[in-house]
Amino acid sequence: MQTISSKTGVRATALLGVLAIVGLGQEVQELSPASPPATTVKTLPLDATKRSTIEEAIANRNYTAAEDLLAAEAAKSPKSQPLLLVLADILFLDGKQLNSALVLKKAELLGPLDERSRFLLALSYVAISRKNLAIAELERLAQSNPSNAVYPYWLSRLAYRKTDVQQALQYAEKAVRLDPLFMKAYDQLGLCHAGLNQTEEAIQAYKEAIRLNQQQALHWPWPSMNLGTLLLRLDRLDEAEAHLRDSINIEPRFPVAHLRLGQLLEKKERYLEAIAELELAAKLDPTYPEPHYALGRIYRQRKDAKAAETELGVFQDLRKTDKLKGITRPD
Repeated sequence: MQTISSKTGVRATALLGVLAIVGLGQEVQELSPASPPATTVKTLPLDATKRSTIEEAIANRNYTAAEDLLAAEAAKSPKSQPLLLVLADILFLDGKQLNSALVLKKAELLGPLDERSRFLLALSYVAISRKNLAIAELERLAQSNPSNAVYPYWLSRLAYRKTDVQQALQYAEKAVRLDPLFMKAYDQLGLCHAGLNQTEEAIQAYKEAIRLNQQQALHWPWPSMNLGTLLLRLDRLDEAEAHLRDSINIEPRFPVAHLRLGQLLEKKERYLEAIAELELAAKLDPTYPEPHYALGRIYRQRKDAKAAETELGVFQDLRKTDKLKGITRPD
């Protein structure tokens, strides 16, 4: 059985660069699994030429070619679970999480899913906003693997999304107990404490996440951004600015950090710098409504009514699109 660990699992299940769409929220940055293990592809019931073609397609990120070949082979061998499991992996990598979930459920009819595949099913449900289905799968995984911190971590993320912050806190605390080196669990713990107005506990959790992030060279921009955001809301502006700039240094194309820095610079009345940061946030993620709202506020304060009206109109249009798609973003 292939197992998932917090050191390799969540890290190997690392970013789908904000579901490959930056700015939608922290949880969606973690939804891309690693490519199917080479050993798994090599043991598929296919001839060597076809296996080599699939391996080459995956290596070149030509996922459609790999999907087509695997789908054709699965149609010829409908009782082959390994073909379906690799196909589900590749569909997820290709951003087709609904299809991935459907293929995994079909594979489950042929036999129990291994741990990695069940986790992929849970992440597929997260990606398509089927939180209750994801929670059920993660609870099942947590029960079967009680020493694995990955599953309470993800349960915390989903409870937080459902605004059950107290439950989210309990799961996050369990994750850090199970794995004291699990950086993202400390970051999540900070979010939970902040959501419960436990400010000092949140700051300490974020600082521990930042320490582990640096120690393990993980280059994850969220802990510094989250701490900077909390300090911004506490009007500890100089401290907040330092952490937000640290976040941007880790990931220069991180729109949420540029948004927060723009908001901070606005508070410091450094308006031209604020506008530059907010415009960059909007450029990095053209679907992101909040930078346009902040720009509209600044332009209105600077008596530029036309520019303010334009930015607020863009904000309203993008917010409507988010609502139609069920997208939740950092506020």
